Amino acid sequence: PPGALERIADTVADRVRVPWFAGAVKVNVSLVPPLVLLPVFLHVAALHFLLGLVVLTSLPVVVLWYYYLTHRRKERTLFFLSLGLFSLGYMYYVFLQEVVPRGRVGYSQVVALTCGLILMLAALSRAKKDPGYLPIPASDVKSSHQGLPNKSVRGSSNGLHGVTVSGAAGGRAVNGEAKGYSRMSAGEPEGVKKDWCAKCQLVRPARAGHCRLCGRCVRRLDHHCVWINSCVGEQNHQAFILALSFFMLTSVYGITLTLHTVCRDRTPFVALFYCPGAYSDYSSALSFTCVWYCAIVTAGMGYILLIQLLNISYNVTEREARLALRDNTGRRLLGGLVIDTGQYNRGFLCNWGHFLSLGSSPPQHSAEDIV
Repeated sequence: PPGALERIADTVADRVRVPWFAGAVKVNVSLVPPLVLLPVFLHVAALHFLLGLVVLTSLPVVVLWYYYLTHRRKERTLFFLSLGLFSLGYMYYVFLQEVVPRGRVGYSQVVALTCGLILMLAALSRAKKDPGYLPIPASDVKSSHQGLPNKSVRGSSNGLHGVTVSGAAGGRAVNGEAKGYSRMSAGEPEGVKKDWCAKCQLVRPARAGHCRLCGRCVRRLDHHCVWINSCVGEQNHQAFILALSFFMLTSVYGITLTLHTVCRDRTPFVALFYCPGAYSDYSSALSFTCVWYCAIVTAGMGYILLIQLLNISYNVTEREARLALRDNTGRRLLGGLVIDTGQYNRGFLCNWGHFLSLGSSPPQHSAEDIV
């Protein structure tokens, strides 16, 4: 019957528990596949060139399929975060176990790679913190319920000028995001508009948005990142960019060191596609397979970092770009890599200065910053 497999999966996930002193502890099932399948797949891929081609081609497809599955069901999952962290740990273990003993990697190079990994994890830990959630005081929620009508009201007889206001159903879904209608109370000056979130029952400042996965409004919301299992907003956007940058530098450096060891006398780019001795022994084959896995992940993260840097240069967030595409109010630039809304773009230097100053000053509550 429809939904039977989903109910079975939910039941199994609920019953996977580990005995403990205070009672059985529930295990998050999304943590298990990366810990088990990643080493198995990489070791199988190292057995033969064709197996490596099949495994390394199917892994991104499976990850993308799981992403769209969870994204459609509006679920938060630790799968991607655990996959990323375990991939880092396992690649580092293979590097120390298989590459370093060959004698072509110096002590200083190992220290540099380790420092890059530590800095990346530190930036990732900072990015996992509060992205800038808007507080929901209980008094404000109560007063908002009392001050708003329960049914839709149109017209200007009650001081609502041509705007619909309702309860939790008063927002409309924009790519899964609850977008409240603008609201103006009778006691406020005309021309001052506020963005009302029907889900959180609060007035959002400019550029804030509601995340359907976290269920909270975030100040200057960029997007919800599955790789950190959190939103990227005003308070952690800088740390998110820093973590991506450290990851790119560390990954490229590790790939270069491994290729110099496994495929001697060849440049890293050439060795990545042509390394005759890669499958001469199992150790070299495993190292070469891990290099290709790292290269695929690095290419994906590099694309994400490129889009982020372009958006920062034009002072636009992912959420604003998505809404501009929907409303056909933005310009596609650089082959569609960036959507310029023109609303906050003040030039390259000013845009980067604004980004570097995020979170350094208290949020503005003036009338000009309320939308």
